[in-house]
Amino acid sequence: MDNLVKVSVRTLVEYAHTAGSINVGYKSSVSLTEGTKAHQKIQKEYGELDVKERPISGSIAFEQLEFQIEGRCDGLLFQDEHYIIEEIKSTMKDLNEINENSYPVHWAQAKVYGYFICEELQLEKITLRLTYINILTEQKISFDLLFTMDELTTYLYKMLEAYYPYAKWKYDHIELRNQSIKELNFPFPSFRKGQRKLAGAVYQTIQEGNNLFAVAPTGIGKTVSTIFPTVKSMGESSINRLFYLTSKTITRTVAEEAFKRMTDQGLCISCTTITAKDKICFKEETICQKDYCEFAEGYYDRINDAVLDILSSEKALTREKIEEYARKHTVCPFEYSLDLLNSSDAIICDVNYIFDPRVSLKRLFDEHKRSSVLLIDEAHNLVDRAREMYSASLFKSKFLELKNRFKHSKDELYVCINEINKRFIEIRKKWKDVVTPVSKELDEDLIEFLYIFNEIVEIKLQEMDDDENRQILLETYFEALNFVKISEFFDGNYVCYYELYKSEVHIKLFCLDPSKVVNDVIKRFRSTIYFSATLTPVQYFQDMLGDQNRDYTIMVDSPFQKEQLQVTINPLSTRYQDRERNLERLIDLIYKDITKRKGNYLVFFPSYQYLIQSVELFQVKYSNINLIVQENGMTESEREEFLLHFDSLNEETLVGFAVLGGIFSEGIDLKGDRLNGVVVVGVGLPQICLERNILKDHFNSVGKNGYYYAYVFPGMNKVMQAGGRVIRSETDEGTLLLIDDRYKSALYKNLLPEEWK
Repeated sequence: MDNLVKVSVRTLVEYAHTAGSINVGYKSSVSLTEGTKAHQKIQKEYGELDVKERPISGSIAFEQLEFQIEGRCDGLLFQDEHYIIEEIKSTMKDLNEINENSYPVHWAQAKVYGYFICEELQLEKITLRLTYINILTEQKISFDLLFTMDELTTYLYKMLEAYYPYAKWKYDHIELRNQSIKELNFPFPSFRKGQRKLAGAVYQTIQEGNNLFAVAPTGIGKTVSTIFPTVKSMGESSINRLFYLTSKTITRTVAEEAFKRMTDQGLCISCTTITAKDKICFKEETICQKDYCEFAEGYYDRINDAVLDILSSEKALTREKIEEYARKHTVCPFEYSLDLLNSSDAIICDVNYIFDPRVSLKRLFDEHKRSSVLLIDEAHNLVDRAREMYSASLFKSKFLELKNRFKHSKDELYVCINEINKRFIEIRKKWKDVVTPVSKELDEDLIEFLYIFNEIVEIKLQEMDDDENRQILLETYFEALNFVKISEFFDGNYVCYYELYKSEVHIKLFCLDPSKVVNDVIKRFRSTIYFSATLTPVQYFQDMLGDQNRDYTIMVDSPFQKEQLQVTINPLSTRYQDRERNLERLIDLIYKDITKRKGNYLVFFPSYQYLIQSVELFQVKYSNINLIVQENGMTESEREEFLLHFDSLNEETLVGFAVLGGIFSEGIDLKGDRLNGVVVVGVGLPQICLERNILKDHFNSVGKNGYYYAYVFPGMNKVMQAGGRVIRSETDEGTLLLIDDRYKSALYKNLLPEEWK
C-alpha cells in the first residue's frame, strides 16, 4: 500500500503515554544483560504449550494511513483452555512499591499485543499479565486483568488517535524528502578538483555497505563532498539517516552551512544539531530536577506538541531554533534536541554521542542504526578520543572521604566502602616498590567490591535526604559505575596502571588500541566514512579505527597549486635539551619570517611552557610587533575574541602564539588575508609520559613500531593540521615555516603532504 506506515508496539504506546517530569541525576537502571537473564528465569517455567518471545504483527487502517504494527510479547501462555499474554519487566525497585496501576504504559503494550492475538486467534477475550521481577532479590509479583476484544479495539484506536498527527507528518515529510532529493543537484556551479572523486567514492561505499578512509586535503570541500552523496543515497532508500560527527564545535557550523545551501535549493530535509547540555541549558546550574527547573517540570506532558510544532515549521533545527521553540513550549532544550532525533534525517553532533558508552544515544535503537551512515569529520581526532572514552579512573581518596562521612552508620554501605578502601591499601603495598606499576590483569576483587557498592548505593540513594552526603555519594557512584562498565571491555587491548603518591592511589583502566571498541560500534551502522586532510599514514588509522574486511581508502589530490604555499624548513633543533640554548635564535627566526611580508601569522609551539618562554623573550626583543597569545582554559567567547583579531588584513603585522594540537591549530577557517602564514615549532611529538610509553611498549609487542605509533604519527598529525590553516581557497597565498632539524630526515620528510615537499 502507498499509505503504509510501519511502527513498533513500543514506539506507539510510549508516544501515546508520554507524561511527567524530567528527574535526572540518579536513575536506577537494569542493564540489557541483567534484564534478559530475569526474563529467561521466568520463561524457563513455561509449559509445553506456552510460547516465549512470540512475534506479533498486523495492520489497521486509521484515517488516511494504514498502520503496520509489529512487536514481540514475552510470553503467550495457554492454561486451562485460556490464553494469557505475559509482559515481564525487570526492576531494581522494591516490589512492595509497585501495584497494578504503577505503570500504565506496560499495560498499554500488553493491550496492543492482546488486540492482535485476539484478531489472529479469533478470540473474544484474553487475560493480560504484568510480571515484575527484582533482579537483586529475584522475587516477582504478577497482576492479571481480563479484557474483551471490544475493549482492546477501543484502546488501540485511542493509541492511534494520539499517534496519528505525528505519523501523518512523518509520512508526508518522507514523501517530500525523497522527491526533493531526486531533484537535488550538487549545490555549487561545478565540482572543485577532487570533489567528484571523493563524492563518488562515498556514494559507492554506502551502496555496498562498506567503510571508507578518505585522505582529502584542506580546501577541497570535504563537508559537502560527503554530505551530498549520502543525501542522494537517502533518496534511493539505501539509508534513512545520516550522522555528521565532529570533535570541535566550529566544524558543526560548516556542516550546518552545507545543509542550508542544499535546502535553499529545494531539499526538504530535517537536520538537528545537538549542543552539549551545559552549553544549551537555560538555568544557571545544570540541575535536571522538577523542583529546580521549570523546563524539567512537566516536560513529558508537553514534549509531543513541542516536537510536532518545530518539525512542521522548520527544517534546520539549529541550537538557536531549538532554544526558541524550547522556550515557547517550556521544555528542556537538551532533552528536546534528543527527542527530535528519531524524526531527523540528519544529525550533527560530537563523536561522543555515538561512541562514548557513558553518553551514547540510548534513544537510537539498533534497527535505526542499520539504516544510518556515520560521516566522521576530522577523523584523525577519533583515535585519542576513543581511547579516552573507553578508559576509566578511580581514586582511593574518594572512598576514604565516604568512609569518614558514613563511619557512624556502620551499615552495609559503610562495610562495603571500608572493604574498597582496604583493597586500595593492599594495592598500594603490592606495587609500592615497582617503578612502573602496569598490569595486564584486571583486579577482579576490586571490581567485585565496586559492583556490590553500586547495588547498595542504588537503593541507598532512594532513601537519603542529606543533600551534601547524597551528592558526594552520587559522584563516587557514577565513577564506580563507569569503572565497572569499562572493565567489561578489558582484554588484550588494555592495561591497568597504578600511580601512587603519599596516601593516594590512582587506578586507570587504559585502552591501548581502540580499534575493537570502535568497530563494535560502527558494525551496527550501514557505513562509516572517515575523512580528514591528515589521515596519514592511512595504515596507522586503519589499524586504530578500521575493519580491514570492510574498508576502502582513497587519496584525493590537493585542488590548489603548489605555488600558492611557500614551504621553508629551518633545521634549528627544538628538542627539549636544546630549547633554552636555542631560544633566542628561534625568536629571531620567527621575527625574520613574519616581517618578510606584512600580514597575519600564527606560530604554533609543542607545549604551553615553551610558548610562554618564547612570548616573554619575543616581547622583550620585538615589542613593536602586535602579539596575541592563547591562554590556558579559554572560554568559547575568549576563543572567538582571539579569532576576531584575524578578521582582515591588519595595518600592522599581527602574530598569534598558540599551542600545537590546541583549539586554534585545526578546525578554524581564516581565508584570504585573514591568515598569511604559519610557523610550526618542532615536530609535534607528545611529551614523554607514562601513558605514551605504555603505548610504545604495547605496539612494539604486537610487531609495530611503537615509537612511531605512540609519538611520531600523532605528533606529525598536529603539524599537518596547523600547516593546513594557511591555504583555504583557490585565491589564498601564504607561507609555512617548519622549524626543526628532524624535518630533514627521511622519516619526517616522507610524512609531509605531497604539496609541501
